[in-house]
Amino acid sequence: MHNDTSHHYFVPDPSRWPIIGAVALFALGLGASFTVNGIAAGKFGLLLGVLILLWMLFGWFGDVIRESLAGRYQRREDASFRWGMSWFIFSEVMFFAAFFGALFYVRTISVPELGNEQHQLLYPGFAASWPLATGPGISAPYQAMGPWGLPAVNTLILLSSGATLTWAHWGLLSGQRWRLVFGLGLTVVLGALFLGLQIYEYAHAMNELGLSLASGAYGMTFFMLTGFHGLHVLLGAIMLAVVWLRVLRGHFNAEHHFAFEAAAWYWHFVDVVWLILFVFVYWL
Repeated sequence: MHNDTSHHYFVPDPSRWPIIGAVALFALGLGASFTVNGIAAGKFGLLLGVLILLWMLFGWFGDVIRESLAGRYQRREDASFRWGMSWFIFSEVMFFAAFFGALFYVRTISVPELGNEQHQLLYPGFAASWPLATGPGISAPYQAMGPWGLPAVNTLILLSSGATLTWAHWGLLSGQRWRLVFGLGLTVVLGALFLGLQIYEYAHAMNELGLSLASGAYGMTFFMLTGFHGLHVLLGAIMLAVVWLRVLRGHFNAEHHFAFEAAAWYWHFVDVVWLILFVFVYWL
């Protein structure tokens, strides 16, 4: 009897991983609360939360990988995964939209408003220019981070990583595994290089430019946007590294490779966000 599973939807067995993830997040939140209030148990709570979270991630994604290799996911499951990843990236777009909105509000509304004649009595000598050099909330002089030099190099690195990832995707679709392995591995290396240079940039900004979170609105928006983006680069690099390890084990083919596509979507999203960030945070 012919068994066609393409019209069925796979429903997994009840899983323990969601409740374990909730315990991990609770431990992280409790540990963070204790730590900021100087309670010694806070660091233990943070460590415990991280360890439980890592256990949950390895276990849950391991189950998904095993189900995929067993052929449980067909056309309808694939469509669900694609919609899920699309909405996840959309939620990340909204995160960055809020942060860029804060930058826009400060630069085009708040700073000009503070520089008008009515506010000169409250803040004498305030210069309504960007980046702010004087004004309330600025505890020490600083220099703004320029666009050329290290930020431009990092831009080139991240754009190159998008090209190597696309090259790896072509290798997957054409059955050239060597291109897939080399291109994907190179993408991970470029992502790690980007993060390393960003750490160096932060050290340069704090030690030589005097730029910190205490540097008024400019310092806060600079570190908020670049730091949040750096977190996304780290997550994307981890995703691509896991996919690369799976490629080495012979996973994926030209017809079934959504895990690769999902990580690639995320990485290209990170690339686009960096281009916008480079223009509005570093350049303009």
